[in-house]
Amino acid sequence: MPAQPEGDPAPADGSLPLSAVARAGDRTLSLYVHVPFCAVRCGYCDFNTYTMSQLGPDVSREDYHHDAAAEVRFGRSVLDAAGAPPRPLHSVFFGGGTPTLLPAENLADVLTQAKESFGLAPDAEITVEANPDSVTDRTFEILAAAGVTRVSFGMQSAVPHVLKVLERTHTPANVPLAVAGARKAGLSASVDLIYGTPGESVSDWQRSVETALELEPDHISAYSLIIEDGTKLAAQIRRGEVPEVDPDDQAEKYIVADRLLREAGFEWYEVSNWSRANDGRSAEQNRSAHNIAYWRNQDWWGIGPGAHSHMDGVRWWNIKHPLPYTNKIRGGVSPAVGRETLDQDTQYLEHVMLGIRIREGLDVSSLRPEGRNAVAGLIADGWVDGKAAIAGRVILTGQGRLMADAVTRRLLDW
Repeated sequence: MPAQPEGDPAPADGSLPLSAVARAGDRTLSLYVHVPFCAVRCGYCDFNTYTMSQLGPDVSREDYHHDAAAEVRFGRSVLDAAGAPPRPLHSVFFGGGTPTLLPAENLADVLTQAKESFGLAPDAEITVEANPDSVTDRTFEILAAAGVTRVSFGMQSAVPHVLKVLERTHTPANVPLAVAGARKAGLSASVDLIYGTPGESVSDWQRSVETALELEPDHISAYSLIIEDGTKLAAQIRRGEVPEVDPDDQAEKYIVADRLLREAGFEWYEVSNWSRANDGRSAEQNRSAHNIAYWRNQDWWGIGPGAHSHMDGVRWWNIKHPLPYTNKIRGGVSPAVGRETLDQDTQYLEHVMLGIRIREGLDVSSLRPEGRNAVAGLIADGWVDGKAAIAGRVILTGQGRLMADAVTRRLLDW
């Protein structure tokens, strides 16, 4: 599991500097709720998640929603003390881990507290991540009644031998049942896929994308498998038990996914994300508003063990283990253990790194001279759209999306 980030100590009362809220009226505010529990830990995962056998008897999954709701209230009090103007939540995202390991009523309780503490914008997006095996029609009914608008399903693959390598335990046949149940309850459905798993052929991947399309979701995410140090899969590759990930294979699979998705009416809006018009909503309306808030560097408060928060260049993160997190929350002190104020160079780096990944791209005028000077070469390489650049935007081409990291380095003159 990755080490806790380094930074300055976070104040026990959670107090924020004036710079964090000075422009709050011009920025959206989102809430991320981390649920750190999983039935089984997947071999590729390096998220801050735990099975109950890892946690022992001192951590109660049944009581977790009380602690999360308490941190929501704490966040409201910190922002009030800092003089931040009231802002209704632009989006709420329950992630993990597996949020649907908690009873749906518990998730609804946390959402109710968020409404009471912050309020919701009229078009607020409320998303819950779900394992297809941990939901029922009743789950969706409760979530919909609470105000949830979208369920994001961790499908990953439709091919059993690929799921086995990933150590995903859900039954593939349950995915269409779960998506149908969500839609029946009036919820939007998103499907997550992973490509480039060792042993996955291009035809395996095409089968997974086509199966996902048959579900008729509003939104699809397709992420390349990244082998993180310290994971079980990294150790298996190091020992030669499974082959290494091939970047060329992953690039080919990205091209396959983009083609199939475009043919099905989806449009890309971020390098790894596509949405389509459905049920009277446009493709733009079906984008993930919560994730766009991250890519546009808006404000968000992260709830739960290991969760990160950001307020206009001030970032902090909570203690990772659920037991000390619970003790801090119940003791009335901030669960944050580190904080940093980003300098101008770091903020500019993130502006470029995140902004280049989205469909709208970057305003040429927002780039430093070395970045503006790099645009012509990127157009010549076929990585940046020339017509868009003439109009003042740096937008990736299809080939450029494959090279997004290299484009970022060129714009930063690294």
